[in-house]
Amino acid sequence: MKRRILLVDDEVAVLLTLKAVLEINGFEVDTAASAREGKLKLRANTYHMVISDLRMESDEAGAEVIRAARSAPNQPAVALLTAFPLAEEDWQEMGADRMLVKPMHTRLLLEQIDRLMALHMSRPESIQPVEADLVPPKKAAKKTPKKAAAAKRSAQKPGKKAAKRVAVKKKSAVRV
Repeated sequence: MKRRILLVDDEVAVLLTLKAVLEINGFEVDTAASAREGKLKLRANTYHMVISDLRMESDEAGAEVIRAARSAPNQPAVALLTAFPLAEEDWQEMGADRMLVKPMHTRLLLEQIDRLMALHMSRPESIQPVEADLVPPKKAAKKTPKKAAAAKRSAQKPGKKAAKRVAVKKKSAVRV
């Protein structure tokens, strides 16, 4: 599953550099060069995370992007990117999950983004996949009364076949 991020910053050099770094590290990235453009993209697309500069075309531009992200149906994680650090209660009051201070080492930035995204995705209220990640559900096979009874018996008394199925399932389990 590709993790989608919206980057919002009026400094084109910062925008393009961050986009390149994130894409090299497996993220799918959209960019916006203003709060207005960022809010339009938030209405039109679904993102796992939004990273927005604090001060762009106005001092309130970053806060506007955060409010738009918070009102998005899928509730993306939100990071505030700024060269002018705020007190923790100020950026949290705005609705940001994390403040990232420019300039930042690439490794540290990626670690913080990964941590924030993992934390955000572990919250039950935010686990809503991006449309591209949706997989159609498999249709349940209808069990005849005979098959249902056989399944019930094999569950009660595991034989060689049942033990083999369990062993195969354990081998094929993938850790995430």
